[in-house]
Amino acid sequence: MQRKFNYYNKENKTFAKQLRKNSTLSEIILWTNVLKAKRLKGYAFRRQRPIDKYVVDFFCKELKLIIELDGETHMYKEEQDKSRENKIKNLGFSIIRFKDKEIYEELEKVKMKLENWIENYEKKFLKKIIFMFPPPAPLREGE
Repeated sequence: MQRKFNYYNKENKTFAKQLRKNSTLSEIILWTNVLKAKRLKGYAFRRQRPIDKYVVDFFCKELKLIIELDGETHMYKEEQDKSRENKIKNLGFSIIRFKDKEIYEELEKVKMKLENWIENYEKKFLKKIIFMFPPPAPLREGE
């Protein structure tokens, strides 16, 4: 049975579809070179996903990670973006932001930054699992 998530907003589905059809160049570059087809450490990312009352650029459900690209549409919207980001973080998501220029000029650095974030996430996740289910104590001689 598929678990239903309370952050998915079906009302923004049509708008998200329009955004996918009209992707920016930086979105296309990041998607096709880094995120598409589980290219980033085997994790599935989705483009333009409705989260609460917002549509985010890229989303990985398994990592609870959102990637936002800041281009011309974000100019002069710092306060609005900050408010949006805080509301999304309160839902339990992590957000990584990149400027369009970083995608155009430093794509390999962007990829490395994402890989490092995932590696740190996996280490934290593994520590939680080990804490919850510690390995059994080694047997002593004669046991």
